[in-house]
Amino acid sequence: MILSDIEIKRLARKGMITPFVPRHVSQVRGVPALSYGLSSYGYDLRLSSEHFLIFRHVPGTVVDPKAFNPHNLEPAPLHRDDGGSFFVLPARSYGLGVAVERLELPADVSAICVGKSTYARCGIIANVTPAEAGWNGHLTLEFSNSSAADCRIYAGEGVVQMLFLKGEPCATTYRCREGKYQSQLREVTLPRV
Repeated sequence: MILSDIEIKRLARKGMITPFVPRHVSQVRGVPALSYGLSSYGYDLRLSSEHFLIFRHVPGTVVDPKAFNPHNLEPAPLHRDDGGSFFVLPARSYGLGVAVERLELPADVSAICVGKSTYARCGIIANVTPAEAGWNGHLTLEFSNSSAADCRIYAGEGVVQMLFLKGEPCATTYRCREGKYQSQLREVTLPRV
């Protein structure tokens, strides 16, 4: 069953989402913002301004998830103007960021990360990733710019939506099996084997 705002709020009080914004926010200090916080059946996470890495081509290398070379990534500078703080994701490139909010999922709740329509309409695709029952940490977020134009991705504003799914408690949670991405810090976590 997908969780409603009522159930998400109840679980957030128990520490499922920290910091928790209990309402839908679409303006920050009078400036329009990409919405974040609680919605009817989900929660919009914010992108941290602290880390955003962009894949770059390193001649002679192939990206290998089993032997990831961090030199294939370069930090993106944070820009600011009247619209807010943002990173620029170049055309037809891929970037990694991290969520402001920390998740602590109960043993009977998993979550799926999906893209926001405003970004999708600009060519930004958020990779759909799961957060399994018992997982905790700051989610590393993955973005692809499928457009032919450079695009802004705003920090401190909504960037993806989490949909929370509740079921019967599982036999083995992510925490119990000591999953490799457990307890991620508020920084980009690179591929692990």
